[in-house]
Amino acid sequence: MPELPEVETIVRMYRPRLEGRRIRAFATRWAKNCKPSAKDVRCALVGQTIVRLTRRAKWIVFGLGDGSHLLVHLRMSGRFAWAAEQRWPPQHIRATWDLDDGHRLLFCDARKFGRIVHTRDLAAATADLGPEPLGRGFTPGRLGELLQGRRRQLKPLLLDQAVIAGLGNIYTDEALFRAGLHPLTRADQLTPGDVRRLHSAIRAVLRLAVRNHGTSIDWIYPDGWMQRRLAVYGRTGEPCRRCGTVIVALRVAQRGTHICPRCQSRRD
Repeated sequence: MPELPEVETIVRMYRPRLEGRRIRAFATRWAKNCKPSAKDVRCALVGQTIVRLTRRAKWIVFGLGDGSHLLVHLRMSGRFAWAAEQRWPPQHIRATWDLDDGHRLLFCDARKFGRIVHTRDLAAATADLGPEPLGRGFTPGRLGELLQGRRRQLKPLLLDQAVIAGLGNIYTDEALFRAGLHPLTRADQLTPGDVRRLHSAIRAVLRLAVRNHGTSIDWIYPDGWMQRRLAVYGRTGEPCRRCGTVIVALRVAQRGTHICPRCQSRRD
């Protein structure tokens, strides 16, 4: 699933061509992915101008001229494409937007897990999301507050979108490596120094990934470069770039997890 850096890259890529455009038509071939309903979404969008394209966690957010918002979540296999720029007819088209400049935006989603939501209250629609890890309010102190008193293991806790918004499997593994923390360490075992290192690691990893346009994920997201810079994720059996110890794979909270056993020794 695309994580914060991949979604941020998509937003930056599509922003110049979408902002200021008026939506002439909207259609979906998979009504179940539209909320409140396909009809409601179509009625709300047609005639509206896309004022701003932003991101909240892993949601792509279309700010519309009437003050409402359209949220698109790519989930496991969703992606955007321009109809006229495909070398062959695209597959798995679930929704289309016709714009006033004659272009058609496609939402393709092989696994049908993507979501398209129209809302007039963005704050309420995203109220279950934690703070943005690259936002100004995400300080070491704020991270400490989020972790304080929690007995959950770090890996599943950091993946919880209600705790921190936007982190996924790849960048959680990378941040924990940078911070020198084992993914099974309980949050309430962290020292203030650990929290500061983790905060710095989360932001550094995400910023590096954004600069590298995210990590390529098979055919779902093929254009990133971050895979060349990953320290542990997907490198099982390879030497640690820091100490040379072989990277190993674990299963944590039913998620594939990658660590350096030496750089991330487990605490008893």
